[in-house]
Order: sequence, then structure tokens, then C-alpha cells
Amino acid sequence: MSDNHLRLGVNIDHVATVRNARGGAYPDPLRAAKLAEEAGADGITAHLREDRRHISDADIDGLMEVLSVPLNFEMAATPEMQKIALRHKPHAVCIVPEKREERTTEGGLEVAREENKLAHFIAPLRDAGCRVSIFIAADQRQIEAAHRIGAEVIELHTGAYCDAMAEGHDDKAKSELEALREMSAFAHSLGLEVHAGHGLTYDTVQPIAAFPEVRELNIGHFLIGEAIFRGLTPAMAEMRRLMDEARG
Repeated sequence: MSDNHLRLGVNIDHVATVRNARGGAYPDPLRAAKLAEEAGADGITAHLREDRRHISDADIDGLMEVLSVPLNFEMAATPEMQKIALRHKPHAVCIVPEKREERTTEGGLEVAREENKLAHFIAPLRDAGCRVSIFIAADQRQIEAAHRIGAEVIELHTGAYCDAMAEGHDDKAKSELEALREMSAFAHSLGLEVHAGHGLTYDTVQPIAAFPEVRELNIGHFLIGEAIFRGLTPAMAEMRRLMDEARG
């Protein structure tokens, strides 16, 4: 695989959202994860939230057993989640902000203000062999703080750019995209591996995929939604095509 290969991480949270709407066992997020893996996903992402609104503890147990691609375990910086991560030792942990009242992750983590606390929080995870990623806005202060606390990876929050595109706010979209471009380059210059995600669709993915510093995109809600209409494998194939086209 070439150094230019842009990895696609598939987030399966919202397969669990549909399952939990009826309280049964169907559709099974593990089945979706294996299907995504077979369709060429480079990794699987799952966010175990404090309120367990979608992914469950049993889902994480199952993913650790069945996956042959890396698991990116998204979690809040809480003692409970740290304990779960240290028990499983997934390939990667991504520290994200979390509020019970939000529908989805609304922004990046505030690292600069919580630098000392987060440095102590991630140290045992790094010692256990997990790659630590911090989900942050395209903000130089936050990137510098993530670097100082010892994170190996940052994931840039692309939601503001995607929202501006969806709402037809072209100037806002352009400025958000430029910030993402500049901060991708800046983070890379510090030696951080750069990932990106949140809200990406067929219409918004290519400008982000074209950034040479970005090594991985994590995409979930859109792919799971598109899978309703065309199936998960074809939905992923089109995303992969667009990513490769932008990269080429």
C-alpha cells in the first residue's frame, strides 16, 4: 500500500442507534463492522458513550474479538472509559468531548484549558500500547496542546465546514476549509499524524481528502444512511472512489 493511501475508518455507531430503537439485537453492529472490513475499510470506529445511547459494552467486547482491522475506540476522558480502554487495549483510542444533551459530538475537545488533566489521563493509555488521538477543532492552540500532552494523532473536526456546505454558506465553508488546510499542515509540521472526520458526505469529502497531510478519514452517519438506499458495500465503494480521486 502506497504512502499516499488515505485510510477510511467506518464508524458503526448508528447501526447500533437503529438496533436500540427497537431494543432487540437487529441490526447487529458487529455484522456491519465485518461487512465494512470485507468491503475494504481500513479500520472501524465505535464511540462508547457514557449513556450507552448506541454502542454498548457488549459491542466493544465483540468488536475486539471479531475484527482483523484496527478498532478506533472513541471515548470521553472519564475514569470509567479509561478503565474499559485499558482492559481491551484497542489499537487506538480517540478522546472526544461528550455532553448528555447533545445529539452528536458538537465540537472539538478543549485541550489547552485541561492540558495537565489530559496529559495524566492519556499516559496510562499510551503505556498500554494504544495510539492516542485527540478530536479537536482546527485551532492552533488546541493542536499545540495536544502535541504537548503526548498525543500521537489529532482528528480534526470537519463538522463546521460540512454544515456550512449543506446550508449553502459558501464564504463560511471556504474559510472553514482553509482553516482545516492550514491546521493539517501545522499539525503535520509538529510530527502529529492527522486524521479528519464528522459530517463528511460525497459532496464534502474531496477537498478534505486532497490535503496531503491527512492520513485517515473517519465517516459514519452518512455511510450508514446511504447504506439504507444502496447497501453498505456500494456506499463505501463510492466514498472510496471519491477519496482516491481526490488523492490522485
